[in-house]
Amino acid sequence: MLIPGLILVGTYAVLALGRLPGLRLDRTGAAVVGAILMVAFGGLSFDAAVQAVNFRTLVLLFGMMVLVAHLQLSGFFSRVARFVALRVHHPVALIFAVSASAGVLSALFVNDPVCLVLTPVVIEVTRLRRLNPLPVLLALATGSNIGSVATITGNPQQMLIGSVSRMSFAHYAAALGPVAVVGLLLETAIIATMFRGRFFIIDYSVVILPAAPSERHRALRAPQSALLAKTVAVAAFMLIGFFAGLEPALVAAVGAAALLVTRRVNPSKI
Repeated sequence: MLIPGLILVGTYAVLALGRLPGLRLDRTGAAVVGAILMVAFGGLSFDAAVQAVNFRTLVLLFGMMVLVAHLQLSGFFSRVARFVALRVHHPVALIFAVSASAGVLSALFVNDPVCLVLTPVVIEVTRLRRLNPLPVLLALATGSNIGSVATITGNPQQMLIGSVSRMSFAHYAAALGPVAVVGLLLETAIIATMFRGRFFIIDYSVVILPAAPSERHRALRAPQSALLAKTVAVAAFMLIGFFAGLEPALVAAVGAAALLVTRRVNPSKI
């Protein structure tokens, strides 16, 4: 078992460093190579490796990603971000609002897409208000990461833990929800302290007003609103199913199937 042990240590070393010096091998590549070498050198049989794949996690992740794709296409995340950001004026309050919003959305709908989709909105709002975007973007990133801890749908790691442990959605949220709330409060306090006195930008020449909505954008609002209503309804039923104790993977799969039955959205976009 010496060679498999060395392979395991080497794989974790690359995962920790991010790259293997001298080679263009990142964390994803290291994980794949390490897994293949573990099987090739007898650390795990091929059948055991196949059986180790947790398909509940994959199905749950797939279903949630389909939901998130529809939420993104319908403009849900952008609307939530603008609704919050445009109604909060003090910089510290904005940091808290962005962090809390990102945390709640990540807990419900997976954290990675939340960061990607909300970042342009945050930058737009900070430019309009002539604010330093860095503390608000940090609040978005860290708030999303911390908030995702609260539920088994927050990120792929939580999905794996929930699938293997078979812990219910409600039980998991009751145990880790308070941890996430405390983390969000601490994170907001730390960012506000770090950037005290540096919330506003000095060079106002970098402020760029967003362009007015195009005719095509206005024409798309009606079907987008219909897609938004359908997606939010499906998301609500999925959350009800999660809290009711139904199998999360099955609930997510049914929700994804319901969303894919549509006349408006090309499935290739999803």
